[in-house]
Amino acid sequence: MLEDLNHFVWVARAGGFREASRLNQTSASALSDAVRRLEAKLGVRLLHRSTRSVVPTEAGQRLLARLTPAFDEIRSSLDVINGFRDSPAGTLRLNVPVSAARLVLPAIVPRFLAAYPDIRLEIVADDSFVDVVSAGCDAGIRYDERLEQDMIAVPIGPRTQRFATAAAPFYLDGRGRPEHPRDLLGHACIQGRFSSGAMTTWEYEREGEVVRVEPGGPLVVSAGAATDLAVDAALSGTGVISLFEDWLRPHLDSGRLEAVLEPWWPRFTGPFLYYPGRRLVPAPLRAFLDFIKLDGSVPT
Repeated sequence: MLEDLNHFVWVARAGGFREASRLNQTSASALSDAVRRLEAKLGVRLLHRSTRSVVPTEAGQRLLARLTPAFDEIRSSLDVINGFRDSPAGTLRLNVPVSAARLVLPAIVPRFLAAYPDIRLEIVADDSFVDVVSAGCDAGIRYDERLEQDMIAVPIGPRTQRFATAAAPFYLDGRGRPEHPRDLLGHACIQGRFSSGAMTTWEYEREGEVVRVEPGGPLVVSAGAATDLAVDAALSGTGVISLFEDWLRPHLDSGRLEAVLEPWWPRFTGPFLYYPGRRLVPAPLRAFLDFIKLDGSVPT
C-alpha cells in the first residue's frame, strides 16, 4: 500500500496522471491502477477525474495533507545515508523557465554532472508560475519578482541581463529604423503570450524615462515554448522581436539581426535558484547549491 500511497501523492501534486507520469517516469496507466487499488482498499474515492483535470476529493485532500510531510520526512531520513557515500547520489528535479534552460543551465549542467556522476538531474521547463513542491520538484529557477514566499533564494547565472530589440536588416531597410520606442507602434512586431493569456508588454528605459509599448504584428507565440519560432520569424524578416539579449546575441554578432533602440534596452536582475526553507535540503540539491554558489556562502 505504501507504493500506492506514494503514487497517489504524485498524481495529486501534479494535477493529473499524464503529468505525474512525465515527472516521475512511470506510465499513466500504472499510476491510475495504483490509485484505483488504493481507493478500493480504503473504500473511498480520493480523486475527481474528468477529461480535463484530476482534483482530490475532500477525503483525498485530507489524506494528501497528512501524507506530504510524512513522505518528506521519509525522504529526508533516507537522505542521511548520503553522508556515508564518497559523493552524493540521488535525483535532483528542477523546475525552470525556458529562458533558463536555454541561457543559464547549459554552462552549469555538464560540469555539475561530471563532478557528481551519481546524481541524476531532471529538468522541467515550465514558464508558468508553479509551486515547486506540489510539482514534485526539489527547487526552481525564477526571477526575483516571481519568487514564492517562504523560499530560500540563491543567485544563479548572470546577475544582470538585458532585453534586446532587433530585426533583420532587410526588414529595417524597407520599414525604417525606429528612433523611439513609440515608433514600434508602426512596425510589425512579433509578440509573446503568457500561459495566463496575457500578452507581453515591451518596456524601455533611458535616462530615467520609462516607456511601455503594446505593439501589434502578424505573429503571436507562446512565451518561452515557441520562442525559437519567433526568432526564426525575425530572421526571415517577419518583424521586430524583443527577447533576452543572450538569446539574440549570436544573430546580432553574425549580422543576421540588427539591434534596434539599443540605448533604451532595459536591464534587470538575473535569476535565482529557490527552494523550500522549511525542510531538510536533500543531498543532490546541497551538492548543486555548493556547485553554483558565487561568494562562498549559501543561505541554509
